[in-house]
Amino acid sequence: MKDSDDERAAAPDTSCPPWALREYAVLADGERGAVLDPRGRIVWLCAPRWHDDAVFSALIGGAGHFTVEPADPWHVWGGSYEEGTLIRVSRWVTSGCVIECREALAMPSRTDRLVLLRRMRVERGEARLKLDLDPRPGFGEVRMREPRREGGVWTAEAEGLRMRLAGAPDAVWRDPAGLCGDFRLGEGETHDLVLELSTERETEPLDADALWRATEREWRQAVPDCSRLVAPRDARHAYAVLRGLTSVSGGMVAAATTSLPERANSGRNYDYRYAWLRDQCYAGLAVAAHGPHPLVDDAVRFVAERILADGDEVRPAYTVDGRPVGPERSLRLPGYPGGNDHVGNDAGAQFQLDTFGEALQLFAAAAAHDRLTEEARRAAILSVDVVERQWLKPDAGLWELEDRWWTHSRLGVVCGLRRMAEVLPGKDGRRCADLADTVLRETRRRCLLPDGRWRRAEDDDGPEAALLVPMARGCTFGDHHDAATRAYIESRLTEDGYLFRFEHPGESLGEAEGAFLLCGFTMALATHRVGDRVGAFRWFERTRAACGPPGLFAEEYDVRQRQLRGNLPQAFVHAMMLECAVRLAGESTLP
Repeated sequence: MKDSDDERAAAPDTSCPPWALREYAVLADGERGAVLDPRGRIVWLCAPRWHDDAVFSALIGGAGHFTVEPADPWHVWGGSYEEGTLIRVSRWVTSGCVIECREALAMPSRTDRLVLLRRMRVERGEARLKLDLDPRPGFGEVRMREPRREGGVWTAEAEGLRMRLAGAPDAVWRDPAGLCGDFRLGEGETHDLVLELSTERETEPLDADALWRATEREWRQAVPDCSRLVAPRDARHAYAVLRGLTSVSGGMVAAATTSLPERANSGRNYDYRYAWLRDQCYAGLAVAAHGPHPLVDDAVRFVAERILADGDEVRPAYTVDGRPVGPERSLRLPGYPGGNDHVGNDAGAQFQLDTFGEALQLFAAAAAHDRLTEEARRAAILSVDVVERQWLKPDAGLWELEDRWWTHSRLGVVCGLRRMAEVLPGKDGRRCADLADTVLRETRRRCLLPDGRWRRAEDDDGPEAALLVPMARGCTFGDHHDAATRAYIESRLTEDGYLFRFEHPGESLGEAEGAFLLCGFTMALATHRVGDRVGAFRWFERTRAACGPPGLFAEEYDVRQRQLRGNLPQAFVHAMMLECAVRLAGESTLP
């Protein structure tokens, strides 16, 4: 813990220098995620679950990493995901050989145990590879104790975590560096490493072949065919990302990382290792547009459980096991360059009215697929109760800013109420329709300008990209209002084909923050809704280009530097990209 930057007690781990965010890949199994740099270093991994302390925290300047890389420093790197999976194949080319390293977090996953698989293979020539394993629980503060080798398997433990590593019997444990070793492989030879971190003492053999078969089988079952969609490979990749970020509880984290800066040295870096109900609804709606796939059921279950448990006190974000998110605090780490080292998130205590509107839309989409459970139906009724009591109250809105009377929040609620009015029978349906009319009537009075466009908030006439979300969902408030609002947003918030959230007084676009990729995909959907198919594809393709070589989207994109900004992979960006791929192909199963 620290009170100021002057009290930092740690220097960065110089054995793992940082890379631009676009270069990192992510492995995930639903319960945690590992960040992998192009040189073969895993520099971020929390255990046993997303919101727990990191064991490898080199990404934000802490100690702890797991490296497999060519011993020859004169090499170049590349790689790709196997389609429809988060199985990554890293590829290194030296002057004398070509090496591939296949990597994954094993599936099916458990909440108390993770297994990391790394399979090295020499495609051409002969290779020497280096191994460095330095697990440091507690965000790098704690070293593993009592390392020993039994039957060719290394074991150690600390902070309630037990480690086993198979595949490196000849490695040497060197304090304080951890486990060090190397491998020499000839052409066509393979070598497996299997790392396990568990809260219990495990005795099950670490059988690499069996673990790989089970992992491949899980991915085949998890990601549906997308051949009829626009950009089918990217659509399947989006599915894989959403699946990899979704826990057995149904909760989907917003991203795998914390504290990656949205803008250097601005203080805008946050912990996204939690499940935002709004993001979960975006993902559920995107998948539901394609069909009744399991991620729809996951989203419905998690959102319904939280609404039924907390009612008027519903929080925007929870841990994936449904617990409250703690307030933001800092660690004694340098942070990623330009950022800090925050964990926890103050947004967990905000009131965000639009969350209930998105939840109602999700429940209506589930009903369209005959997937509305009795629990979800009760959660929908309770959501309507909360909206009825709270809709006049200022809220923090989609962007989690100060409490104001945000237009988007009210229009999102109207969308949700209208959708549920079509689903709920009798008086419940009529109640939704009547409440939607009441909210819309007052929102028109406060937030509709004489020229027909929506203002950002009751006290703000500026452009606001969040207003595109209801249009993207097909919820119209008059063709003139939709067209005028969309055109105004495009005229004021666009740079080089990318879209920003809103204007920052006194600063030009791109100065205060990057383009917001969620908004670009939402603009594509809104443009498609008004009948401009060419314009919709232009927005879709431009925004789709804003990823790094691994095909992962962050929250923001620096248009001028062509760099990713913020935590990754950002779930709601992948979700909206998937929805675009469905709707632009004319394959949507929803209105």
